[in-house]
Amino acid sequence: MAQTTRKHVKLKLSALILMIFTSVFGFTNIPRAFYLMGYASIFWYIIAAVMFFIPFAFMLAEYGAAFKDYKGGIYSWMANSLNPQFAFIGTFMWYASYIVWMVNVGSGIWIPLSNAIFGVDKTQQWSLFGLNGVQTLGVLAILWVILITFVSSKGLDSIKRITSIGGTAVALINIILLVGGLLILFLNGKMAEPLSVKALFVSPNQDFTTMIAIFSFLVYAIFAYGGLEVVGGLVDETENAAVTFPRGITISAVIIAAGYAIGIFIMGAFTNWHFAFTQFGDAQVTLGNVAYIAMNNMGYQLGHALYLSEAASIQVGQWLSRYMGLSMFLALSGAFFTLIFSPLKQLIEGTPKAIWPRKLTVIKNGVPINAMRIQAAIVIVIIFAVSFGGSGAKAFFDILVSMTNVSMTLPYMFIAFAFLGFKRQTAIKKPFTMYKNKFATYLGVAAVMFSVGFANVFTIIEPAINGDWAKTIYSIAGPTLFGVVAWWLFHRYQRQAAK
Repeated sequence: MAQTTRKHVKLKLSALILMIFTSVFGFTNIPRAFYLMGYASIFWYIIAAVMFFIPFAFMLAEYGAAFKDYKGGIYSWMANSLNPQFAFIGTFMWYASYIVWMVNVGSGIWIPLSNAIFGVDKTQQWSLFGLNGVQTLGVLAILWVILITFVSSKGLDSIKRITSIGGTAVALINIILLVGGLLILFLNGKMAEPLSVKALFVSPNQDFTTMIAIFSFLVYAIFAYGGLEVVGGLVDETENAAVTFPRGITISAVIIAAGYAIGIFIMGAFTNWHFAFTQFGDAQVTLGNVAYIAMNNMGYQLGHALYLSEAASIQVGQWLSRYMGLSMFLALSGAFFTLIFSPLKQLIEGTPKAIWPRKLTVIKNGVPINAMRIQAAIVIVIIFAVSFGGSGAKAFFDILVSMTNVSMTLPYMFIAFAFLGFKRQTAIKKPFTMYKNKFATYLGVAAVMFSVGFANVFTIIEPAINGDWAKTIYSIAGPTLFGVVAWWLFHRYQRQAAK
């Protein structure tokens, strides 16, 4: 394997935590959860954390400490714990879903930037060179992917700086939520949304009172904790990895789980559900804009709590909504820098080199430089086709999204299942152990397998329940197709190796 390196500073604990934070924690999940389920969302977020996120995080912490010198992240973990073919199929399926993520976010990241600049989403009115809004966003997305690929190709030091900014922005918006909410509560002397035992279990949203709707929210809560496995590719880039990596994972998991629960509760200090989501403002509330509406309402309520005029309170709300847009732009930027590099690094550096053309395995500045360029080209081609291809291309992209919904999280089950093999392998040195005995191991694996399995099964059947059989079929076809391609690639490699 061709390799060119330069010396760079390894990740310290604080930088690792910020990278984990930007990859996993989505601030918008807090106002979205409150909009969908009110205080009742706290219970389901805790269930998702206990059943999936915390046990899964402990598994990754053990994996990372044991395989601290391996570059392949989740592939290396599964291959050494179980077998390489199993690991390759799971890793390839997982990587393919991030290609579609990059296409989606590359075009969507401009919406929070528009909110930051103008206070509202004006992206559909943007025009470059006479192009319409969708095409203009496509051009911006292409330029964005080129820029991020160029900067990331300079190595982890460049990526670390950007993700640190993104992580700091996410931390700051949470501090604003916490301090602002507590200040409003102190000034008003009561919660804006009445708190009761019933409120902790029953949603104020009439669309989320049936069992099917509640199950769909539980799926949403589980997926809100997704992305932790991405940092598996950073183990070998972490200073004193055997200690720092599991500590970073554990601290981040606790902060993220607690952050969601506390954030949702604080929302009730300044958000009266019926006023904020049915009377405040003219815009129809959607999952896309609810975070901006919620923060706008927070500023408005803060203004009134400080006895400002109506006009001044409106201004405070608009500026808080703008900061929300800036914060989300920086957070998504940080996540993009991590995700354009880490999944590909795990796929290329972890898997057998003979699977790939020789040029794809060239490492420069600590990153697979040529593979990153090919990845950028694939993402750009899809963005161009979707942006300029008309309604048929948009339908094609909707199909891609449906195909990757399950593919992104199904590998969590692969990782959890391989953990059984990891614990059985006495030859693997385990400097960090959270699962002290077989019972704890089986319980943790069962919890993750059940919760992720339930979420994926429900994701597949819910569209069919609502009459959208095509989406159900594509949700099954996606991981099946990616799995078959991965199986073919690995068996081709095995045949060539046998010769």
